[in-house]
Amino acid sequence: MNEVEVHVSDKVAVLRLSAPARRNALTPAMAQAVIDACDDIDRQTAIGAVVLCGAGGFFCAGADRAFLAQATENPSEDRTYRDMGVIYDSFLRVGALKPPTIAAIRGGAVGAGVNLAFATDLRVIGDDAILDAGFMRLGIHPGGGHFALLCRTAGREIAAGLGLFGGTLLGSHAAAIGAAWTAVPDDAVETSAMAIATPLARDPDLARATARSFRSEVGPPAVSWAVGLQSERAPQMWSLQRKKSTNVSRPDHEAMQSHREDVDRHDG
Repeated sequence: MNEVEVHVSDKVAVLRLSAPARRNALTPAMAQAVIDACDDIDRQTAIGAVVLCGAGGFFCAGADRAFLAQATENPSEDRTYRDMGVIYDSFLRVGALKPPTIAAIRGGAVGAGVNLAFATDLRVIGDDAILDAGFMRLGIHPGGGHFALLCRTAGREIAAGLGLFGGTLLGSHAAAIGAAWTAVPDDAVETSAMAIATPLARDPDLARATARSFRSEVGPPAVSWAVGLQSERAPQMWSLQRKKSTNVSRPDHEAMQSHREDVDRHDG
């Protein structure tokens, strides 16, 4: 069975982890499928945004327990080392996707699932979803660049609370303290993420160029305001020239109004 599915709608690619029986926990094979899906998305230049989500009402329960048990038996064995590297590489590959990315988090993100969620540019989370690093309670050192991923978005305090002290965050609290963009009822998570992604995705070239600038400026490491100003100058001039020569425009007033109404309905 295909454990990673991609569906494209309105120039938005929905990348769905689809192993609900184990709450979408990552095996090396599934992680490789995520990498392959990202490669395919990047090749499709008409895709302007990506929503990453999980099937069965849960985002990702981390690394598969059977794989972790095997890794515990002989962690320095060559195959184990390489297989763990594939899981790490899946976080990096999601973070390097050319279009802007949103994690739509239902149910929860645990362990490596937290890494996957924070590899994206933005998070939409269910009010009652749980963010739970869980490494320390299992007696395992965090992996996958866990602290760097958390700190670049949520700051040092959240990185310490989740990753070092083993705390958990409820979705509504995560949004309140800036670890997610918004928290919504569980059944509205994916539609809310799509409502955010769709207007941006209508102009894939601009979306990809802007995502590249965003990531290079905010890091980690972040650059200074002066460096950011200069790095934005060329792509902004490109966008102005492109707008003039090709008559490319952002969504019209009617489309923008429709988007605002969609967002208002989800927030309400």
